Amino acid sequence: MSATNEDDPFLQVQADVHHQLSLTRPLFTSYLRIHSLTKSPHPTPELLSARSDLTTSLSLLTDDLSDLRDSISAIQADPYKYGLQIEEVSRRVRMIEEIGGEVDDMREELEKTMGNPTPSTSGGVAYDDNNNGSPLDDDYAAEFEHQQQMQMLKQQDEQLDSVFHTVGNLRQQADDMGRELEEQSGMLRDVETVTDRALEKWSDTRETKSHRIKSDPDQQKA
Repeated sequence: MSATNEDDPFLQVQADVHHQLSLTRPLFTSYLRIHSLTKSPHPTPELLSARSDLTTSLSLLTDDLSDLRDSISAIQADPYKYGLQIEEVSRRVRMIEEIGGEVDDMREELEKTMGNPTPSTSGGVAYDDNNNGSPLDDDYAAEFEHQQQMQMLKQQDEQLDSVFHTVGNLRQQADDMGRELEEQSGMLRDVETVTDRALEKWSDTRETKSHRIKSDPDQQKA
């Protein structure tokens, strides 16, 4: 007899665990990315939001894992009742341990990135924010302003580089056009020279013929 979702408590919870894990992994990756890009000594709103989402997801995943452990305990008491072999029970235990290890690693990494964490009501970690008006706030404001100025300078440098690149391209195009016009001008001068010479020869030939006709009575009669 094979177990189904209706009579196997493990299968009922397993789907929830895998679903929550699929949601937690990208949240963990996103949090680490935001943390690596945050240079301020004080948490930014974006970082706090990412931490909150990750902490909540880890908490839900921990609860689901707890339910999964309870279900495997029930199955271990009488695996044949659910149509399971000892090997299948061992496989499920290993799966729980692997997921539990991954969750522990994510939670440990989260705590490392929070600096000096303090316990929070959600079971995760939180900053100690009871230093309103402290020098830390002033440092954060100064650091934030410095980062903003550096970002503006970087954008201005990129814009100037783009302008210089465009001007350089236009200058190169103008030089190319100038050389082409100069070559075309030279060709026109050559054509004009050849044309002038041809006209001169034609004019000389015409005058010679006209002179001969005038001086030869027989050609005049013809």
